[in-house]
Amino acid sequence: MPGNSLPAAVELVRFLPETILVLLGTLIMVLEAVTGDRPKTFLGHLAAAGLGLAACAAVYAHSSPGEAFSGMLVVDGFTTFFRLLVYAVGILTVLSSCQFLTRERANTGEFYALVVFSVAGQSVMVASHELIMIFIGLEISSIATYVLAGFLRDDPRATESAVKYFLLGSFATAFVLYGIAWIYGATGSTELTAIRAAVDTQAGREGAMLAAVAAALMFVGLGFKVSGAPFQMWAPDVYQGAPSPVSAFLSAGPKAAAFAVFLRVFETAFGSIGPLWEPLFWISALLSMTIGNFAALVQGNVKRMLAYSSIAHAGYILVALTARSEVGTAAVMFYLAAYALMNVGAFALLGHLTRKGERFQKVEDLAGLGSAQPLAAALFSIFLLSLIGVPLTAGFFGKFYIFKAALDSGLVWLTVLGLLNSAVGAYYYLRVLVVMYMREASEEVPPVEALSGGLRAALLACSAGTLALGIFPGPVLDFVNRSATLIR
Repeated sequence: MPGNSLPAAVELVRFLPETILVLLGTLIMVLEAVTGDRPKTFLGHLAAAGLGLAACAAVYAHSSPGEAFSGMLVVDGFTTFFRLLVYAVGILTVLSSCQFLTRERANTGEFYALVVFSVAGQSVMVASHELIMIFIGLEISSIATYVLAGFLRDDPRATESAVKYFLLGSFATAFVLYGIAWIYGATGSTELTAIRAAVDTQAGREGAMLAAVAAALMFVGLGFKVSGAPFQMWAPDVYQGAPSPVSAFLSAGPKAAAFAVFLRVFETAFGSIGPLWEPLFWISALLSMTIGNFAALVQGNVKRMLAYSSIAHAGYILVALTARSEVGTAAVMFYLAAYALMNVGAFALLGHLTRKGERFQKVEDLAGLGSAQPLAAALFSIFLLSLIGVPLTAGFFGKFYIFKAALDSGLVWLTVLGLLNSAVGAYYYLRVLVVMYMREASEEVPPVEALSGGLRAALLACSAGTLALGIFPGPVLDFVNRSATLIR
């Protein structure tokens, strides 16, 4: 295998970010045990710094692209983009969690360690070029997020969220594993390039159908991870019940990693049988957009509304996946970056606005925020406008390139239906803006405490990134366009 002739130092450099994350998570667990009753906010700062160091290592590894460990891992532009994306989500989650956890009296090192370990699993997923490695990364990430969902043990909503997420997540993971077993039986390999070569050389319709069944099984499991319909039933309950920083993390990090796997597996291993699996993506994209947007219309709970919104946005991304083109791949990558910034910001700020115990989650509870907390209202407005897709925000360019990719591939009806769904989605976002700026605050709702330094930094970074990608998308677009060619 190509990787066998590489010097050990080169392979270690290409795997350096994941090594740093595992060591970081272990260090945080040790420090948690030895620091006793001291405040644990410094562990959050350590986690953010360590994730930043891993991001630097990913950039350094990018200077030496290629395979590692006998082709199980690969470092290229695609890997580097998604590594940096999940690390950024981890940093933003950690920074936005410190004040929330202190308020809920749950500021312990285990939380930060779990975030780091989950990010490590996501990093393995996006760097893997082999199905078993993808599965290992998926499990590392999933197990940590199951615990994070129920981290507030005294909150029955969080407990319910964790149990539902664990049971349904385990069921979905079994489909991924069954699909891996099926394709191994059909091709004799779990390495993506070897699978594609075997599928290309198998004669007759029978060989193609075996590969298509394996692709369908994996689609079920990965569809759950990205909350794509009809596998979205877990998302509203889990996002609503989990602590808001965890909901922010779940909506961006694991979803981005799962979409990276979607792209790598289906475009590389199953690219030659695209016409067989394309209808699955077409149907799932349409169902996700429709179910997500129309269910969000009737939600009075802002957190639940954002959960259904995340389903709709998964549908938009699936539209670009359905395009099966380099433009579509680049559109997916750009949109995931934009979505991570605006959604992490929205959920993190909402966790602050809902006060202690997250008691005030209704749309009406945000009344008067524009006058009481101008900065918080302005930041929330930026995130909501970007989720709508208003020009000069990241969401606008993200949707523009997604629908452009669909039109270039001849998916006219899917594009039309996607645009109509996007118009429907504008209503429930604008409703929140109207309440914030045009309604008087209720006397029953207590005032919002001031933003802490970490949360303020995270929110400003999210808002600045959202505007930067909307006004100056060129550098990121250039990078994703170059990277999109590497997985085909």
